[in-house]
Amino acid sequence: MANPQRQRRIADQIQRELADIIRLELKDPRVGMITLTDVEVTSDLAHAKVFYTSLGDETARGLVEAGLRRAAGFLRSMLGKKLNTRNTPELHFIFDTSVESGIRISRLIDEALSDCPVSPPKTKC
Repeated sequence: MANPQRQRRIADQIQRELADIIRLELKDPRVGMITLTDVEVTSDLAHAKVFYTSLGDETARGLVEAGLRRAAGFLRSMLGKKLNTRNTPELHFIFDTSVESGIRISRLIDEALSDCPVSPPKTKC
């Protein structure tokens, strides 16, 4: 069982290295502009959940997901060359909906505030 601090350090390193590998070495046109938002590593360091987000609609998201799933072996082997660990974790890519949720909540707040009339501070909307 790994130390939680070590798990976090390895997860951070995986996130940095994968971002570089995807940006510089991955040639799959389906995987364009994506952002890796987080990585969670299991306590035995055998699996890593890689959370990502990308611009585009559902169709584009499906293409990115298929491209990442297809490239998972290549990404794992390249990651293994850069990590200083005995084993390289198996990569599982998961679309991160938290960014979209944050944008939606922000829009709802903006709409609610725009409906409020400008009035003295004592009155509520």
